[in-house]
Amino acid sequence: MDPSVLMSERRQLINLAYRMLGSLAEAEDVVQETYARWYGLSAAQQDEIQNPAAWLTRVAGRICLDVLGSARVRRERYVGEWLPEPLPEQADWAASADPADRVTLDESVNLAFLVVLESMTPAERVAFILHDVFRYPFPEVADIVGRTPAACRQLASSARRRVRDARTPEAPPTSPDRRADLVRDFQAAWAAKDIGALIGLLDPAAVAVADGGGIVTAKLEPIEGAEQIARGLLEITTQLPGLTVVARTVNGQPGLVVQENGVTTTVMAFEFAGDRISRLYAVRNPDKLRPWA
Repeated sequence: MDPSVLMSERRQLINLAYRMLGSLAEAEDVVQETYARWYGLSAAQQDEIQNPAAWLTRVAGRICLDVLGSARVRRERYVGEWLPEPLPEQADWAASADPADRVTLDESVNLAFLVVLESMTPAERVAFILHDVFRYPFPEVADIVGRTPAACRQLASSARRRVRDARTPEAPPTSPDRRADLVRDFQAAWAAKDIGALIGLLDPAAVAVADGGGIVTAKLEPIEGAEQIARGLLEITTQLPGLTVVARTVNGQPGLVVQENGVTTTVMAFEFAGDRISRLYAVRNPDKLRPWA
């Protein structure tokens, strides 16, 4: 097969693996291993594969399934809360980044959505991503997951329930324009050290989760309550008066980036409930901020 055609599948595989794993670094490793297995085949074995793109997807999916299984064990030992690796919009990627390694941003990479995916079993997550996000038919999903099509249909249905249960049913959906306004107002209130305005923008039962990975300072447990979150944010600006907070797109949604002396140290994503911010995700683990360098 023409190598250029074969490598054209790389972008699709990166997109698939990132959604399955929530980590660009792990997604890149999966894709690298997938191609290594292809080139490990003899020419005769390659010629026997009628659809190389489908073969690559099947192999990548199976590797992701294995990675998800081992990731559960690793995350039990993770220091503090684990959050997915945040991604900037295309214009903000480092100039050296390979376009084939960039992830297409849409609702399926919303950080809040990826957090829900973390609650699924590996088989649920893979079946759901393949079928509901990438529209693979269940017989193909079954070939990757190693279950029957009927079992994969049940896995995807169970995953859908988890997504549905994670939503805030009593709050109306927040429009994209309103999300952007809320984040912009949140940024202004934080810069002004206006605790009243911050509390007003947060849902009374809001939760803030930080991920430092044991590498940098971060709260090990979620912070609950609008007032507690607001006071924590003002404490940060008091301790680090040289912080700069700028608006950025984070995984396709309005977010904020915190910089110290021009270096990105925190990427914030938000979840919304009606006219309030219901969750704040702060990724501080420097290993997860490579695309923001």
